[in-house]
Amino acid sequence: MAVPPQVLAIDLGTSGMKAALVAADGTVTGWAERPVPLRVLPGGGAEQDPVAWWDALAEVVADLGRDHPEHLRAVTTICSSTQGEGTIAVDAAGRPLTPCVTWLDMRGAAHLRRQFGGFPSYQGMSVFSLLRWLRLTGGMPSVTGKDPAAHMLFIRDEMPAIYARTASFLNVLDWINLKLTGRTVATVDSILTSWVTDNRKAGDIRYAPSLVAASGIDRDKFPPIVKCTEVIGTLAPGAADHLGLPLSVQVVAGAIDNTAAAVGAGTVRDDEPHLYLGTSSWIAAHVKRKKTDVAAGIASIPCAIPDRYLMTALQATAGANLTWLRDKIVEFDDPIVSAGHVSRDEGTIFDAFDKIIPSVPAGAGGVLYMPWLYGERAPVDDPHLRAGFLNISLETTRSDLLRAVFEGVALNTRWMTGAVNRFLGAPMSSLVITGGAARSSSWCQIFADVLGMEIRRDPRPVVVNARGAGWIGAVGAGMIKFSDISGLSANNEVFQPGSDRGRYDEIFEIYKCLHKQLAPVYKRLNQPTS
Repeated sequence: MAVPPQVLAIDLGTSGMKAALVAADGTVTGWAERPVPLRVLPGGGAEQDPVAWWDALAEVVADLGRDHPEHLRAVTTICSSTQGEGTIAVDAAGRPLTPCVTWLDMRGAAHLRRQFGGFPSYQGMSVFSLLRWLRLTGGMPSVTGKDPAAHMLFIRDEMPAIYARTASFLNVLDWINLKLTGRTVATVDSILTSWVTDNRKAGDIRYAPSLVAASGIDRDKFPPIVKCTEVIGTLAPGAADHLGLPLSVQVVAGAIDNTAAAVGAGTVRDDEPHLYLGTSSWIAAHVKRKKTDVAAGIASIPCAIPDRYLMTALQATAGANLTWLRDKIVEFDDPIVSAGHVSRDEGTIFDAFDKIIPSVPAGAGGVLYMPWLYGERAPVDDPHLRAGFLNISLETTRSDLLRAVFEGVALNTRWMTGAVNRFLGAPMSSLVITGGAARSSSWCQIFADVLGMEIRRDPRPVVVNARGAGWIGAVGAGMIKFSDISGLSANNEVFQPGSDRGRYDEIFEIYKCLHKQLAPVYKRLNQPTS
């Protein structure tokens, strides 16, 4: 049988570059990935090398070509999903002048306060500025400094020579698209956290002159805005050579990861939520109107579906807690893993954890874990919070600590669901779970028990962003419509709440008290030293 037209779906996350070949019906063929280092710097810095992304992309495409040559030859379209809220300064030739200042980077926080300070103020920023942002954009810059709005000011103030040479500030997605096509654009969702757009009409996202003027960044450094489904060009000669693909392959603008995941999860109907578990995590759902919950840090924002917004409630670190656990506490050759009979050749770290976690009763032997490794975004926006174990005793085992980490992330998600339910106007009763960390069946069951609701999982949750990019590309190329996607998705692995639900209700009441009592302590411990 002939191979149907394929979308080369790029999935660039914080952990690395991934790619897959996706048909219009959502069939994912092949999967290749390469890690890309994250450089954590003193003072809240977190950077990645854009050139390393581009080199890794060539490697994963080559892998796909070796394993699935017929499918790669059938590629007609490229579409990307990338991490969001990163910032790269590029010159007039499109060359990066800086590393990517990633979504974890907080060095711009003080610059943001200086740019937008004034009396009366809220969290160090002028109330008048906040009201204007909320009216036009539906949100506001994070006071943590983790948005491009702060990143650009950091570059302007700390690197004036670089700022003078900057032709455009690009988000991660925008830079990949520039490399693919030679065209400089931003999508309706990638430009969001520059906080300079008028988002009041979902189908007509545009720059707001008043916000651009107040931003402190020159107007000509902001790229033109396109829809996520727009065909922005065909492969530039250098990109075609780099990837080994024909010049005729078209490039659809694509989306940042939370936008793509909402499509890839199949949750395209109104108010249908999903929980994404990656390095960070979020609950998201497509909604009809622009709305903001300032206190909880939740907003509905521009997305891939032209007449809809995407409600997003972001948890700063979720799977990152497992990465920390894997890299700092447990390795594949560690006895705690080898006792589970899972080696590096036999399975993933999720397989190893899934052999250990069920052996520990709910409640992790009384140990509580707070998963705030790098601050928090929702339901509180607080850069000072940090992770911690509570109630360790002489009887505590490492297996208890492992389960406590899984439970802590789930408890934090439950903390967030209260605000999400208020935002949607009704309590969630079922939730699609997806993302790389959703491969852990034990964790999915813990989420069902802690949240007290049905959890539905796709058999291949790790490919959700790639599938989302594939479907966005297929819509842009005219292969399908967004309304077709619900019938194409298969969230058919179901986890129901079990007998541990009541135990977690008790633990959650304690968990809620921890933030209130510990937030002032974290603030004292983690204030900037200069």
